[in-house]
Amino acid sequence: MSTTYKRLVDILTRLYDAPADRIRPEATLGELAVDSLTTVEISIRIERDLGVKVGDDELRPDLTLGDIAGLVDARQTAL
Repeated sequence: MSTTYKRLVDILTRLYDAPADRIRPEATLGELAVDSLTTVEISIRIERDLGVKVGDDELRPDLTLGDIAGLVDARQTAL
């Protein structure tokens, strides 16, 4: 898995107490029961730690962690 995915998992596990066995690339934010406040925090941490802006409104419950990592990678490439 990509470095971005690993960093995203690190962000998520620091912010949210999701069971490690549920965190996988195909898990959606909805499946992980990530609430709106945590979504905002994830957005802030992505910008701070990974250097790209992903609005909390873009982090929909149906997005997988792999999708989010791909979005971040695409935006990093565009810089």
